[in-house]
This record gives sequence, structure tokens and C-alpha cells, in this order.
Amino acid sequence: MTLAGAISQFLSHCRYEKNLNPKTLKAYATDLRQMAEFLASCREVDAVGLVERTELRNYIRHLHASLAARSLKRKIATMKSLFHFLEREDAIPVSPFRKMDVRIREARRLPRTVPLDQITRLFQHIHAARAAAPEGSYRRDTLVRDLAVLETLFATGARVAEVCSLTPDDVDLVRGRIRIYGKGARERIVQLCHPEAIAALREYRKTARGNGCPWFFSNRSARRLTEQSVRTMLRRHAVAAGLNLHVTPHMLRHSVATLLHEDGADIRYIQHLLGHRSIATTQIYTEVGEGSQRRMLLRHHPRRRVRT
Repeated sequence: MTLAGAISQFLSHCRYEKNLNPKTLKAYATDLRQMAEFLASCREVDAVGLVERTELRNYIRHLHASLAARSLKRKIATMKSLFHFLEREDAIPVSPFRKMDVRIREARRLPRTVPLDQITRLFQHIHAARAAAPEGSYRRDTLVRDLAVLETLFATGARVAEVCSLTPDDVDLVRGRIRIYGKGARERIVQLCHPEAIAALREYRKTARGNGCPWFFSNRSARRLTEQSVRTMLRRHAVAAGLNLHVTPHMLRHSVATLLHEDGADIRYIQHLLGHRSIATTQIYTEVGEGSQRRMLLRHHPRRRVRT
């Protein structure tokens, strides 16, 4: 079997049997195409069974010179998945990654958040702009949608792609809940617990009703609202509100998790809200809660018992 044929078979397996999402499939295809191009430049043989450990190590060294640790880890994971799949399918006798101890140390970065007072200012700005816009105007309808998007991001802590992929059936405003499809096609239900969020979504649904778009959030052409459009919208409103930082949808997601943790929410509930497969991913928010750390130290640190 050629390497190109093996990659094609692996991608079909990922698409039809593992049901991976299109973004993951695109990333896999890019990673494996780049690997195949490197191997082709080093040797003439195109049989997948002849790919050797030494060649893969050379490719990893080649990647190491130009990629950040996170990107490098993803590409290595993709290659491992390919060759383990081929081994299971008996296309090769053994994966060349067997007994290869590849460890990429990734710097642990704390998530960037938006302070609560600046989130408040962002909400207040959009509310004021919506109230000032003429009833029935395109500007007002756009601001109604922008507020609904912001309420959804903040109420659910969802990823921007998850919010943009919502359908009308996913948003149940009678029972006050949203069904979100996350990474790995995992489904979770998030309750809408605040009347302001439900009211914003109801007003948006009323203005968008009948535009024929199969997605809940749409643009002026009645097409799916894109992730980049949401990022641009947030940046525009943040500037208009006078915020002193670059606000992104993912920063709002981090902010929701951090604020919940600082207020005493159980880490397991935060894990479910964010759709994390592993609790280890969620535990990073225990490291950024400056407010809760300060309260704990003021209450329990032994320095308060030292008399001077």
C-alpha cells in the first residue's frame, strides 16, 4: 500500500467510522500531507510499510525547528494515530512509533480572562446601543443578535464554534436550556438560569424568524454566523465600550469558568459546563482564582497568628 493510499484510508476511517468533525479531519489531512511531502523529499520508496523510525525522527526534528510545542504535539499525535490504525488493520506489521518515547514539553499558560467589571461594561454598552437604535431598523436587529450571542457565550461558557453551530431545535426557551454539540460529537445540556439571557434570545428569535436559515444565529444574508464574525463583533463592541483589552470569545469562556470557581462552584460542574473530557483540563482554573486565593490566605494563613 502506498503512503497516499494509507492516508486516504485513515481519513475515511476518521470520517465515517469515528465521525470526527470537519475541522479535525482538515487538520489531520494537512498534517499527514506535510509528513508525506517530507518523506517523499527524503526517499524514493512510497510504500507505507517501508517508513522507518529514523525517518520519522528526522521529520520531528524538522518540525521542532519551526513549530510551537502545542502544534508539534498535535502533528505527532496525528502521525501516531495513522500508524496505529494501519497496524490494527494489518496494513503494516508494527507501527514505527512503537517504543518511540517522544515527549514534547509544553509551557503551561494560564488562561486569559476578562474582569467582571469590564464584562459588565460590555453588556451595558450593547444594551444602551440597542435601546437607542430605531425600532425595526437593521441596526437594532443587528444589536439584538449581538446581545443574544453575548448572552449565549456568557451563559453557557461554550466555544464560539459551538455557539455558531446551534440550530433552532438546540435552543429550548420554554424549558430554558441549550443543547450543545462539542468536540468529539459529545452532547451536553446547559441550563439558562437567568431571565435576561432568555429574554435576549427570545427577542432575537422573534426578529430572525422566517429568514429561512437552518442555523440559530445568522448574518444579514440569512447564512450561518461565522466564528470570525463573532470575534469581530466582540472586538468592535469592546472598543466602543472603552474596554482596555482585546476581548475574544475564548476569553469569555475562561472568564465564566474562573468566576464560577471563585464563587465556590464544584469543579465537576464546571467540567460539564465547558464540555471537557478530562477533569485535568478543567483544573487549570483552580490556579487562576486570585480572589478565592486571597480570601483563603486571609482566613487561614498562619501569619495572622504571629504577634509582633
